[in-house]
Amino acid sequence: MYAPNEEMLEVLFAEQFTAIAGQFVFCEDEIQFIENLLTLAEERKWHKIYCWEPPLQEILTQYEYPYFETDKDFEQAQVGFTLCEALIARNGSILLSNANMAGRRLSIYPPVHIVLAYTSQLVTDLKDGFKLIKTKYGHQLPSMITNVTGPSRTSDIEKTLVLGAHGPKELFVFLLDG
Repeated sequence: MYAPNEEMLEVLFAEQFTAIAGQFVFCEDEIQFIENLLTLAEERKWHKIYCWEPPLQEILTQYEYPYFETDKDFEQAQVGFTLCEALIARNGSILLSNANMAGRRLSIYPPVHIVLAYTSQLVTDLKDGFKLIKTKYGHQLPSMITNVTGPSRTSDIEKTLVLGAHGPKELFVFLLDG
C-alpha cells in the first residue's frame, strides 16, 4: 500500500473534520490566515479572544490582532485559540497536549475553540500522531494528551444531539501551508 501524499491528507482531514461539525479553513500564508480570522471575528462579534502560546501570540502581534494573553476575566472568554500537536486525517481529529502555554483550560472552557495547525502536522492515523509527539518530546511526554473529534457533543438527554454540552460548541481548524 502506498502512503497518501500531503494534498490527499489535507482533503481527507477537511472532509472528515467537516463531517463531524468542525469548521475548516485552509490558508496559504499568515496574511490569508489573519484576513480569514478578522472576517470571522467581525461576523461573529468576537471581542474576547484568549491566546497564551508564544508562537501564536507572535503571529497575532505581528499583524496587530488583538487578544488576551492572561486569564484576566477568563469567565467572559468567547474564543480559546491554541496550536496543536497533530491533525489526524483518517478521522478528522486534533491531537492536543498540555505541554504548551495553553494548558488544559483554553481548549475546553470558551464556547469557541480555534486551532492553528500546519500542513507538516497532518498525519494519517492516531499512531502517526503519537509518533510525532514521541519524536518531539522524547521521554518528557506531556501529562495530558487528548484527541478532539469535533465540537463537544452529547446525546444523553432523550437521544437528542446537543453540541457544546461539555466544552466548545464550535471548533475551527485553520490549516496553514508550511
